[in-house]
Amino acid sequence: MSSTAKSKRRPPAPRPYHHGDLRRVLIDAALRLAEEGGAEQVSVREAARRAGVSPGAPFRHFETRDALMTAVAEEAQRRFRAEIDAALSEVVAGDPLNRFRTLGLAYLRWAMRNPAHFEIISTARYFDHDGAAELSRDNAELIAMTERLLAEAFAQGQLRAADLKTVQTAGRALVYGFARMNIDGHFPRWGVPADDIERTAEAVLDLFIAGIAKPSDAKPSGAKPSGAKPSGKAARPGRASKV
Repeated sequence: MSSTAKSKRRPPAPRPYHHGDLRRVLIDAALRLAEEGGAEQVSVREAARRAGVSPGAPFRHFETRDALMTAVAEEAQRRFRAEIDAALSEVVAGDPLNRFRTLGLAYLRWAMRNPAHFEIISTARYFDHDGAAELSRDNAELIAMTERLLAEAFAQGQLRAADLKTVQTAGRALVYGFARMNIDGHFPRWGVPADDIERTAEAVLDLFIAGIAKPSDAKPSGAKPSGAKPSGKAARPGRASKV
């Protein structure tokens, strides 16, 4: 048998993706683009180039940039929620105020470490909120979770105030505002070095928790909390709430 007959045809070079996962590859490429240059730098064409496919290939999955950015936002939200769930899994269930703090700290840490992704999911200008059903549902669940934790904390006598809606709004304003200060580059002007931002975030959150917590030797007031939803009722998903 000749050497030609013995030789086998060289297999074709592997494709950068196989049928069925191009959508995932494009989303990951778009997330990396956002990390490198901000959400404004994300385009379907550049995501295709990063994925190693032709400029027309992505349109089987994303007809417009808005469609791609909606998928990017939903993936960023999924990662954000996973961070919160992982943090909550490490703390005991019987201390709702500590779980409320843990949720806030997970929010802050994820936002500090993923500023570009946080920017995408927390503003309305990068994707179609009305078309992001999964993100809307997830946000509604997180809002309901904070309501439930505060209601449980009040029932156990852990909170000073009965106006839980105000406490919830103040907590959200604190973590969102701190995350925005980081994205907008305010901390150097406030004397907070880059390597101290996470420690400062935790200290600010603890100051807030100390302000809403009832002294441990105080007895529950028995007052009915205002702004609390009945146990077991989650907020109804509607328009996508900002993170």
